[in-house]
Amino acid sequence: MPISNITVFMPSVLTLVGIPGLQSVQCWIGIPFCAMYLIAMVGNLLLLFIIKSERSLHEPMYIFLGMLGVTDIVLGSSIMPKMLGIFWFHMSEIYFDSCLLQMWLIHTFQCTESGILLAMALDRYVAICYPLRYATIFTHHLVTQIGVVVILRAAILVTVSLVLIKCRLQFYHTTVISHSYCEHMAIVKLAAENVQINKIFGLFVAFTVAGFDLIFITLSYIQIFITVFHLPQKEARFKAFSTCTPHICVFLQFYLLAFFSFFTHRFGSHIPPYIHILFSSIYLLFPPFLNPLVYGIKTKQIRIHVVKMFCS
Repeated sequence: MPISNITVFMPSVLTLVGIPGLQSVQCWIGIPFCAMYLIAMVGNLLLLFIIKSERSLHEPMYIFLGMLGVTDIVLGSSIMPKMLGIFWFHMSEIYFDSCLLQMWLIHTFQCTESGILLAMALDRYVAICYPLRYATIFTHHLVTQIGVVVILRAAILVTVSLVLIKCRLQFYHTTVISHSYCEHMAIVKLAAENVQINKIFGLFVAFTVAGFDLIFITLSYIQIFITVFHLPQKEARFKAFSTCTPHICVFLQFYLLAFFSFFTHRFGSHIPPYIHILFSSIYLLFPPFLNPLVYGIKTKQIRIHVVKMFCS
């Protein structure tokens, strides 16, 4: 691809627009975003405190939930402070390397969250389909190994994407990112060079992580539903379903928002930019906000300890 005469060589500073077309009302949009972020932080920290302090919750299911809470805290904190700085204080400039770091944090912990949701689905699959072998299969050692593998998978794949940007792309058409945070494709689209490899690897990461996890989560829940429907007692069926309900709610909202954001960014040229940017921002902020509420309401053991804490 020929390089235009009007290019910037390795820019040191980039500019984040925020939400294109809605700059005049961004200060108001920041209010519900900030409220969601604060609720997400308080909810996840409370969840982590309860899981850590209650010995009865030191089980694989709740350990995975704790991992999800940590992931949500990091994910929300990677995007919201800078976003609110753009919305409220017009602090739109960001160093190029800081932008790459934000991109790495966001995508790494998105992939990590997907892996944790898969681990939670497998945990429920073993607990319901093989209850007598659950304690011998899901040991604390296995849980630790799963956590390490999930984090390493995400970190390595996203690091390769970052290195491809840093080493391959040196000339840029513009330093203005029409987005409210630093996202892989938003940065790649600025480049004045051949970005085909970057795009292909981005798709590879997305389908390797989300595609692999989604397939195995779906297969796990299909097998769970088959097993539950064959249970002879209605009470046992209801109890099994109640343990899966929070996971299904979190799983559906995470992947539905993820696929909408992914496909509109690449193929939704007819969709107004502000709609895409709004949904992309909500996609990153909504899971950390919703997850502690879903698990706090739907999980009996956590609900009991929350009530005890506030009553005492």
